[in-house]
Amino acid sequence: MRRWIPFIKNPPTVAVLRLSGVIASGSRGSLNDQVMAPLIEKAFRRGKPSAVALVLNSPGGSPVQSALIGARIRRLAEETEVPVFAFVEDVAASGGYWLAAAADEVYLDASSIVGSIGVISAGFGAHDFLSRHGLERRVHTAGKSKSMLDPFRPEKTEDVERLKRLLGQIHENFISHVKARRGDKLVESDDLFTGEIWVGQAAVEQGLADGLGHLVPTLKERFGKDVRFRRYDIRRPVWQRFGAQVAQDALSGIEERAEYARFGL
Repeated sequence: MRRWIPFIKNPPTVAVLRLSGVIASGSRGSLNDQVMAPLIEKAFRRGKPSAVALVLNSPGGSPVQSALIGARIRRLAEETEVPVFAFVEDVAASGGYWLAAAADEVYLDASSIVGSIGVISAGFGAHDFLSRHGLERRVHTAGKSKSMLDPFRPEKTEDVERLKRLLGQIHENFISHVKARRGDKLVESDDLFTGEIWVGQAAVEQGLADGLGHLVPTLKERFGKDVRFRRYDIRRPVWQRFGAQVAQDALSGIEERAEYARFGL
């Protein structure tokens, strides 16, 4: 009721938005723009918050979904004139760091892992296995590039070169985003955009983060001890917890675990 009583000043409120998991479209990841859009909109527009805090724990994923989420955050921050703070938990690497860079300020735990500003494509080759078992792969296309990097056929030099060009273009987009968001805070370093990762204070020294700090004490220092936190988390409908969704979640969980394992987590 206090908020409706005139002449009484309400304490500042910070909207806390959790961005956790692998970034991928559809059911392949925990984070994507379709899922996060309603929560991001509420975080910025509900109750005129003094700030929005992003709690990040992501090893990365889709560059497109990362860009869509990051662009939505920046658009709403500018429209509402609300500052954005990012607080990294275990990791904000690759696409996870893309999201962190969407904030105006980035804070880490002393053991947080950030960086991995690069692009990766991974697959497998099974043509030797097929040959040993007397199996023949038959592919017919209209368009010479339609079967690029077919895992059941020997790798072609021209396909690899084409893939590297594509990855290079995406990498340049990533670099441009980080430079635009972090600006003069970044140090001149040969390793900064190589996919290298940094921990805690070392990331601060590279200019990838603004300092070490946790959400509650940092924002209480910024907005006062009476600041309130309004939290926004993804909530799955009950029907998604049963049936085929269980199997899908188990598979996604294995893939997500593999992504975190790349950073020793």
